[in-house]
Amino acid sequence: MFQPKKKRPRIRKTMSGLIALTLLSSLILPSVAGAEPEPSQVQFANVSVQAGQTVHVPVALKKSYFGVKAYNMQIDYDTSALEIVRITPKSSNAITTSPNEEGVADFQYEINNEEGWVRIIWVDFTGGNNPIVDEQQMFDIEIKAKNNATPGTKQLSVDQTDSEHWHFTNVEHGSYTELSGGTITITAANSGGDNSGSTPTPNPDNSSGGGGGSVSPTSPVVTPVPATPAVTKGVDIYVNGQKQEQSATATTSTVNNQVTTTIHVDNAKVINQIGSGLRTLLLPMTGTGKGAVVGELNGKLVKTMEGSNAEVVIQTDSGTYTLPANQIQVDQIHNQFGGTTPLEDITIQIAIVPSATSKQTAIQEAADKLENTTVIAAPVDFEVKAIWNGQQVNVDRFNAYVERSITLPEGVDGSKITTGVVLQPDGSLLHVPTKVIKGNGQDSAIINSLTNSTYALIYHPATFSDVTNHWSRDDVQDLASRLIVQGTGENVFAPDRSITRAEFTAVLLRGLGLHAPRSTEAASFTDVKTGSWYEDEVQTAVSYGLISGYADDSFRPNSEITRAEALTIVSRAMKLVGLAQADASETTSLLSTYSDSAKVQVWAAEPVASAIKQELVQGADGKLMSDADISRAQSAAIVKRLLAKAGLI
Repeated sequence: MFQPKKKRPRIRKTMSGLIALTLLSSLILPSVAGAEPEPSQVQFANVSVQAGQTVHVPVALKKSYFGVKAYNMQIDYDTSALEIVRITPKSSNAITTSPNEEGVADFQYEINNEEGWVRIIWVDFTGGNNPIVDEQQMFDIEIKAKNNATPGTKQLSVDQTDSEHWHFTNVEHGSYTELSGGTITITAANSGGDNSGSTPTPNPDNSSGGGGGSVSPTSPVVTPVPATPAVTKGVDIYVNGQKQEQSATATTSTVNNQVTTTIHVDNAKVINQIGSGLRTLLLPMTGTGKGAVVGELNGKLVKTMEGSNAEVVIQTDSGTYTLPANQIQVDQIHNQFGGTTPLEDITIQIAIVPSATSKQTAIQEAADKLENTTVIAAPVDFEVKAIWNGQQVNVDRFNAYVERSITLPEGVDGSKITTGVVLQPDGSLLHVPTKVIKGNGQDSAIINSLTNSTYALIYHPATFSDVTNHWSRDDVQDLASRLIVQGTGENVFAPDRSITRAEFTAVLLRGLGLHAPRSTEAASFTDVKTGSWYEDEVQTAVSYGLISGYADDSFRPNSEITRAEALTIVSRAMKLVGLAQADASETTSLLSTYSDSAKVQVWAAEPVASAIKQELVQGADGKLMSDADISRAQSAAIVKRLLAKAGLI
């Protein structure tokens, strides 16, 4: 950008000096007489921030016909609620100085938190060869909401009628420039160390640089202010089980009474060491107690791991998160950031965070509403984020089940865990596939899920008087203790009663831990009424490809479901959990052992054979009875066998 031997003039860092710099740019880059002004568009991001925390506000040039060669602006703000922490230039190769620094710069700024303004100026000294162009971020404002700030909205404002406060020079002419955005929404500070479950996020400018299938829209990065100085030390990580010394550092700080340790991987060193043979990257961080742990990689390393079908493992005192790199889907994240950013500039954070006080309270309140339910161990949040240039993408949905574990407190017997649960937005608790693993001294609960969320462990023993001597007793009571099936009345399950299509779909979804649609595409069945209890279940099942309805566009939710229909839905779920299905030759062989195999309709042949192959059904008296209605007990047994066969429970 610059010619190193060319001496540039020194500009005083005063208001008049800053303005003089933009006026100087008009002499350096003469305008074209008679050119028609083309309005440029500048956008301040609209952001939200908790009182006592900081937030980054990206300022970008959204539109400019010729590109901007120079600008100056004064941004005013309410000092009763806000203060500016720093200004960081983002235009290519910009050299910056503040009023407290010496030297000449292309980008200069002055902050006055007493009067509530910040003055910013930038000039392209290369003669117009490096203007700021469309969709390019100009600079970043780091703003803190004061501890005593009142919840509400504040506006970053500019007096655009005063050229000393707002002036842009186009490469070809002086340009009228429009401004939008700049709303700061302040929310109340949490008490008792409540961080609302969000992972403290380092300033992306100091970093080294979902789900898989679904990532949330980009949002500004909120940077909490550490209450204690950060402490950094070297840590060992493991590649394919082999210790890699000096390949990572760990930084520990305290924010809102939450101790957070961030493991910064030396991405280039790991890539060079592993070549194409990486299978597992283990980031162990124990001894932090109940603190949060964040593993930090860049997009280039994640992409390398994706090509090797590798996984990253974060191991902490609270639990372990095992995430296949291909479930992060870094290409999708890259596209959301514009598609031109170098992958090494994108930071991927994988975090295990003790849940906020508010979530712990919500989980306990939900458990209190359930009969005979105890919360075991503190709930934990599992998070994946991508950060670039002051923007953040949350990776919260995956294409395959992702495993994470919660370590039980010392002295807690794993047999006292009936299931893991996820906290829903409405405050309810729903089952997620969970199994307990015995350990040396401490047991762990292994949870598999297609999403990221807040997870807790509960003990919810359930019995029914009418299954005490029934063949399905163990299956029914196990699923009831997992919140998958429910009774029909006072301590009654009605095991031999038939089950409707809507009821079977709901039971299967609860067993699989599918509690929300994976897409926004609406199901269009003519007989699924808006507001019905099964509306959401049908929508979710359609989005995961589990149900398709009839040719007349009906679903028939209240009709009894046959064994063939139920097994067809189950066979589709088998794909989701990774169980092999029967091929054509196997189908004929598997069905031939049953005397009524000829009654199995063509559309149901492979699904029924697949269920036989995975030992989900056995038949009775040598018959499949595919056209018979399936009972509540049989439904429970099939769903339990499906989950157990897939290793989810």
